[in-house]
Amino acid sequence: MKRIGILNGPNLNKLGEREHELYGLVSFEEFLNQLQSKYLDIELCYYQSNTEGFLIDKLQEWKDTMNGIVINAGAYTHTSIAIADCLAYIKIPVVEVHITNIYAREHYRQHSYLSKYCKAVIAGMGLKGYEVAVDYLKTIIKYCD
Repeated sequence: MKRIGILNGPNLNKLGEREHELYGLVSFEEFLNQLQSKYLDIELCYYQSNTEGFLIDKLQEWKDTMNGIVINAGAYTHTSIAIADCLAYIKIPVVEVHITNIYAREHYRQHSYLSKYCKAVIAGMGLKGYEVAVDYLKTIIKYCD
C-alpha cells in the first residue's frame, strides 16, 4: 500500500475553532477522517506541530517511509529556510497546500520558501486543497511505479 504523509504546521491544530471566515468550521481531524474514507487504497499518515524543528524531524523520518507528502507549513512557509532546506534534501514528491489564497492576503504571506522544492502549490481551495494534493500525488506515484 502506498503511503502519503500530511504535515501541518503552526495553528492548524485549531481549525474549526479559529477565524471561521478564513478556515471554516471543520476541525482537521474531522476532515482527515473523511479524506481517509475516500482513499482506501492509500495510507494517509498525519502529523501536526507548532514547532519548526519537530516538522523537520518528521520530514526527515518520512523521507524513507512515504511515497509523497502534502505540506501546509502555516506561517513557516514564509519564514523557514530550514524547512525549505529539508524539502530539498528529502527528494520525494511534495505538494504545498494553503487553505486560503496566500496571494490575496498580506504581502508577507505572498512568498513561500518551500515552493521551489514542491511539485505543485495549491492555495485558496479550503480543505479541498488537501484532497486535490492527494489526487495529484497518487498520479505521480502511479506514474513512477
